[in-house]
Amino acid sequence: MGTMTFQLPAGLPPDAVRELERSCLVGGPDIMPWWCERRIVGDRLLIERDLDESGYLAAPWAVADFGTLMGISATLMERTAPYDFLVELARGKVNQFRNQAAEWQAGGLQVSDNLGRLLRDASQGFGKVICSPPEERNRKAQNALELGYRGARELVDAFVSQIFRIRHQRQPRLETTLSCRLGPTALEPELGHHLVRSCNRVCLPMSWHTVEFDETRYRWDHIDRLLDWAEANQLDVMAGPLIDFSSSQLPKWLWAWEGDLPSMATFMARFVEAAIRRYRARIRRWQLTAASNWADVLGLSEDDLLSLTFRLGDTARQVDPALELVIGVTQPCGEYMVPRERTYSPFIFADNLIRSGLNLAALDVEVVMGVSPRGSYCRDLLEFVRLLDLYALLGVPLRVTIAYPSEAAHDPEADPELTVGAGHWHGGFTPAAQADWARSFLSLALCRPFVQGVQWAHFADSDPHQFPHCGLLDRNRKPKPVLEVLADLRERHLL
Repeated sequence: MGTMTFQLPAGLPPDAVRELERSCLVGGPDIMPWWCERRIVGDRLLIERDLDESGYLAAPWAVADFGTLMGISATLMERTAPYDFLVELARGKVNQFRNQAAEWQAGGLQVSDNLGRLLRDASQGFGKVICSPPEERNRKAQNALELGYRGARELVDAFVSQIFRIRHQRQPRLETTLSCRLGPTALEPELGHHLVRSCNRVCLPMSWHTVEFDETRYRWDHIDRLLDWAEANQLDVMAGPLIDFSSSQLPKWLWAWEGDLPSMATFMARFVEAAIRRYRARIRRWQLTAASNWADVLGLSEDDLLSLTFRLGDTARQVDPALELVIGVTQPCGEYMVPRERTYSPFIFADNLIRSGLNLAALDVEVVMGVSPRGSYCRDLLEFVRLLDLYALLGVPLRVTIAYPSEAAHDPEADPELTVGAGHWHGGFTPAAQADWARSFLSLALCRPFVQGVQWAHFADSDPHQFPHCGLLDRNRKPKPVLEVLADLRERHLL
């Protein structure tokens, strides 16, 4: 078993130590986590895994003005001597900043004087870390780390601005879709107009556990009303996910069949066929599944989940071969691989489905930051660039389901298994921080040509929903600042 040891700064507060227990080692061509055991012994972080090879440290750390974010070191080899934790995080971020800047400059990115200064300051700042005596090293490493994050933010902002400008020269309004998952609140005229103004598409939820609450008895009335509303407002409609593999999103009666794969496959395929047959004349794009790569439910193995996902796609194709089908990937950075040994990273899971011949219209990448355990730990914009570029290699258009919570308190209408707390964007969990996060991450996703559409997780926190406090309206049905962000982005960039 290989072990990497990291010397931590002295005097860390208890909450920082708890966050460091989420650290892991990542590697491979997709830079995904390995299964590993993490221990903090005194002032050292020990990470053990079965492999003896180089990799990267992924660890959460508080960065002034940016929040508590998951950062990645440069490549580390196995060795007995401990690594200096902060030095390696700083090295990783500064290298990432410099390398991405060089790559984009080679492609034509224009670098401002201020961004050029940040590149020099970050490089020189890390040089001072290496040359400093041990008693000054952590302070200077923290400073270099902050310079790396500041430069990364400036770099991505410049990239987004220039990409939008180039694309608008060819097309004044982009065809990229900006959508939101509907809920009953949208039917209220004084509230539904917010969606009409902010989105050019809506997603019609057809959660299996609500439609088939009782086995073989389908309840479509609430879906019919939402579909009628969307069509009356001339909004393009997609539907799904039909099968979300979170335990709270599956019908309660299904648990009587736990471990019986043939029966569960039959029930799921029956529901998918019923939904598509009912609405195929009005809805042509369907998200079939979500979280099948992440799930640990009903005694299903990874191979079971892979075969179920393929079978549901095959079922939909048999009903109508011309449908546009989407499959969802949850926790695309692969955090779920750390506590339990897995065979397939989310990237490999998606690759296997695409190679199986499903002929997907898009792959949905779920990026919900700051929510645990299903969401992703908070990361900065440059890490989001890396993530999107990775999944673009699969060769199918991407759709991004995206959200960030506006508060940290208990959310009675959300999935009871999910809580707020997996790092945080600067400002924490507030409506203003949610809006700032949304503007940054939505802009980056919308500007990429291979991103076919971006979807906000849900409309109103007053409706039953999945991710806590991630709605565009709060529990009192009042618009949050994030709603204006969506409206502004659509007005400036989209049809």
